[in-house]
Amino acid sequence: MQALWQFFSSHADDLWEQTLEHLGLTFLSLFFALMVGVPLGIWIVRKERLAPWVNGLVGMFQTIPSIALLGFLIPILGIGVKPAIFALFLYALLPIVRNTYTGIKEVAPEVKDAARGIGFTPIQVLQKVELPLALPVLFAGIRTATVINVGVATLAAYIAAGGLGEYIFAGIALNNPQMILAGAIPAALLALLLDQLLAALQRLPLKTLSRVMLAILVSVPVIALASWAWPSGTQEVTAGFPPEFTGRPDGYPGLQRVYGLDLEVKSMNNALMYDALKAGEVDVISGYATDGRVKAYNLKVLEDNLHAFPPYDAIPLVREEVLEQFPALETILGRLGGRLPDSVMARLNYEADFLKQEPQEIAQRFLISQHLLPADTQYITTLKELTIGSKIFTEQYILVEMFRQLIEGYTNVEVVAQTGLGGTKICFDALTAGEIDVYPEYTGTALLVLLKADSLVDITRPQQVLQFVDSTMVARHELAVLPPLGFNNTYALMMRQGTFMESEPTSISELVQLIQNSGE
Repeated sequence: MQALWQFFSSHADDLWEQTLEHLGLTFLSLFFALMVGVPLGIWIVRKERLAPWVNGLVGMFQTIPSIALLGFLIPILGIGVKPAIFALFLYALLPIVRNTYTGIKEVAPEVKDAARGIGFTPIQVLQKVELPLALPVLFAGIRTATVINVGVATLAAYIAAGGLGEYIFAGIALNNPQMILAGAIPAALLALLLDQLLAALQRLPLKTLSRVMLAILVSVPVIALASWAWPSGTQEVTAGFPPEFTGRPDGYPGLQRVYGLDLEVKSMNNALMYDALKAGEVDVISGYATDGRVKAYNLKVLEDNLHAFPPYDAIPLVREEVLEQFPALETILGRLGGRLPDSVMARLNYEADFLKQEPQEIAQRFLISQHLLPADTQYITTLKELTIGSKIFTEQYILVEMFRQLIEGYTNVEVVAQTGLGGTKICFDALTAGEIDVYPEYTGTALLVLLKADSLVDITRPQQVLQFVDSTMVARHELAVLPPLGFNNTYALMMRQGTFMESEPTSISELVQLIQNSGE
């Protein structure tokens, strides 16, 4: 609890900013949902035969997984606030439309007949009879929509729209409970607070409530726009980083420490960074030296001239217990050693990311081209099943396929692939817990993130880093490091060609200097 409180205290400014962004997303999407949903609910009361179709359509939006809906909207609306608000608007429609329709339908016919009998016009019947009597049901729908949108808005961080989801995604990627709770607790409290405020509004006299609701509807767009206008940095250079990179010591914090780099950071999913850079929505992104999209998007990789990033030699990390049962595993995976230099791994990633080929096909074609398949030897082992894990990016999927095909080709072991496990710590914890047996890791990540031992070794010496990781993994975690695969997938900062009109930086130091000069 003390650690959580300290985290809240040290990140108070960021939390306040993200809470405002979260409110902006929630309020503006609810505003649009009310503007569309209430008239639509009233209209289908008058057009009864269309009611099942309209209710079915808005109900269908609720059945679409939020991540899938956001992914569908990205090609149409891009990334950021627009697709997030539109998705939240769709999710809020169902309770508002359905409760408006149900509330008005439940008004007793004799009450409406009496109103018409004393000369009320249809508009007057709606304003003075139907809506006031339907208000409790309508308010229940608004409260439901509000709670739904506060929860779903956390996913907005997936597409760089901000909000409290940034801490949740970063916490999951880094396996940091304090960070997860720092996003989840305010979001939950926000949902409860808004729900109770609406409940209090519902108890107001009808005339007062009407005035308050009108004031809210007028002020909601102002509040939402003000939340995004809240100062979030004055830098002219905007960066798109995944949550893990913004929290890892060898990521953005390391660049800040070594270079004094200060960027306006937009948190976004790994897969979206390149599209955001291509569309000009960010100026700089983090990436990997062997990423195939560097070639596909014609990106400029900035030189890490002060060596903020350690070497990231790819290594299979395996439980010693498994290696004792299956000693041939080192020999089998060792066949990949030296066959995967940086240029080859970048090409394989390019085939997957840009040419849209399947990792299974890419791995099989490569292994056959290297005469590693079909197998020329059969190793006998008592191990019946082996589980391989991976993180959630292209290169890992390809490596897992290579491991799987080699193991199944040279032995009778059945391989289970647990791909897309998320961040580094999730994979590592799954390995140490025995839920997976092996996964591809990188020496720099192991040194700084898993072992937290950067002060004990010179990160500019790749062989020294490898030896330290190898010996320390055995001593601390009973994990074995198999021979490196051949490539160094180091972190890198990347830019579009021609991002700046004046001098183009070629190194991170030059980028820092350019930012400093632009601020003078």
